[in-house]
Amino acid sequence: MPKDTSRAAAKSPKSLSGLIPFLQPYRGRIALAVVFLVMAATSTLLLPVALKSLIDQGLVAADPGERVMALRQHFGALFAVGAALGLFSALRFYMVTWLGERITADLRDAVYAHVVRQSPEFFETTQTGEVLSRLTTDTTLVQTVVGSSLSMGLRNAVMGAGALLMLVITNPVVMTQVLGILVLVVLPSLYFGRRVRKLSRASQDRVADSSAIAAEVLSEIPVVQSYVQEAREAQRFHESTESAFETARKRTRVRSMLVAFIITATFGALLWGLYQGTQAVLRGDITAGHLGQTVVFVMILVGSVAVLSEVYGDLLRAAGATERLMELLSTRSPVADPPAPQALPAVQGGSAVAFEAVNFHYPSRPGQAALQDFNLQVAPGETVALVGPSGAGKSTVLQLLLRFYDTTSGVVRVDGVPVLQTSLSALRARVGIVPQDSTVFSTSARENIRYGRPDASDAEVEAAARAAFAHDFITALPEGYSTFLGERGVRLSGGQRQRISIARAMLKNPPLLLLDEATSALDAESERMVQAALESAMSGRTTIVIAHRLATVLRADRIVVLDQGRIVDIGRHEELVARGGLYARLAAMQFGAQAS
Repeated sequence: MPKDTSRAAAKSPKSLSGLIPFLQPYRGRIALAVVFLVMAATSTLLLPVALKSLIDQGLVAADPGERVMALRQHFGALFAVGAALGLFSALRFYMVTWLGERITADLRDAVYAHVVRQSPEFFETTQTGEVLSRLTTDTTLVQTVVGSSLSMGLRNAVMGAGALLMLVITNPVVMTQVLGILVLVVLPSLYFGRRVRKLSRASQDRVADSSAIAAEVLSEIPVVQSYVQEAREAQRFHESTESAFETARKRTRVRSMLVAFIITATFGALLWGLYQGTQAVLRGDITAGHLGQTVVFVMILVGSVAVLSEVYGDLLRAAGATERLMELLSTRSPVADPPAPQALPAVQGGSAVAFEAVNFHYPSRPGQAALQDFNLQVAPGETVALVGPSGAGKSTVLQLLLRFYDTTSGVVRVDGVPVLQTSLSALRARVGIVPQDSTVFSTSARENIRYGRPDASDAEVEAAARAAFAHDFITALPEGYSTFLGERGVRLSGGQRQRISIARAMLKNPPLLLLDEATSALDAESERMVQAALESAMSGRTTIVIAHRLATVLRADRIVVLDQGRIVDIGRHEELVARGGLYARLAAMQFGAQAS
């Protein structure tokens, strides 16, 4: 997602409305929270009324006994109001906190589920660290608003409105003047609010940049340390965090000015009204209890305005976070299921694959063709090897077959069905892949293999491991199949990780197997073991191999030679070497004397 697009979106209004779909399932709980909120606010507003009664009625009885009884009654009423306030405040706190946690969890789930369904094109323009920042920092801001700030804002809005209404009723002339002054407070507040919102969005973008740097560097820490670049990367992260701090400082400065202006202007206006009230007492127009009630209502109103100014700043920050999250959720993958997916036919002995006049350009490199007029038929059970120099288009063939991308033109078929006309799940369920850099997850050896088929039994997992020649080294681990393999499989060697990956593919038991240079990064001993595992995996299924190793190429039924996205030759090893073309030159360079 290009940065300029996200920044432009910061100007869109009513960003928090994007949360409405996440709030709707909990309408009942929200209504209950609002009831408790109103009851807590009402209890607060009853305190000045009870105080007025205490002053005007509890202290006027001439008889000492009557005065004591009156005081007891009024203090009892005050305690009842306080108890109600405590009860309803506790219920409100529980309900809104529950809503905040629940909605944040739903939002994180929705964003994550949406991101993992995006095609690789999405990750060409969006850094993983930026996505992680949105899943953590942005959702935490939303949680703060939904689970705390919004409730405080609504409660104080009710209290402030109630206090203002009571002040207008009890002192209509004076409060009309005060309201006129307060209107003048609103206009500058809107200006400051827009600035805070823009700076909040910019601050969150800077935090995302820092997260992206950290995610990238920490995932490649051996490379960073081997090139002695720790200090440089620390400095780069420092510069990013300083940029985030500077933007946050600007936001905080403007927000502080907003808070100071609102509170000072509001307090000044209300002090004017309070001064007029004291003059009314001196003139005998109102009672002392009336003035006491007015003082408490003024305190409630000023306190409510102060809290609302703080909440307003939180809402502005959450608006920026919500914009970013909604942008992420609104992203649509160019690769999607068709409206009416066509079922793939049942097969035995491997799938048939066909590329018909395929042309393809990567979205990030529209001026450079990755494949040009590519035509290839692979029969069921056949093993086809793709060879060629780097950038020839070998990996692109596999990515189009898995439909990570869609062709620019032409058709890719699996078992006679165009991949565009079947569902992604059905297509990918038919394919197993063993990549060059095998992925091992931070879990046990058993669960890593079971990733190929989550419902597989322990016996089936072990059978797949034996077939991939992985059983012996797994049982030698401290806890056998239950051994935690560490992040990215750091507790295993490269060959062991590769055999885990092969076992995973074999457990899936697909009719079509894709091998993407599965042995190119291994030493001779590991290659021998992995090669044996691959031969076991290839048996009885269609296999497409990207290979630089002679052993795999020699066993292929056909070798397809690519150069600059085009097929330049097809044949068996001996035929291609005899023809003396590109393959013969590659064989001479890569395999030396063995190629001849």
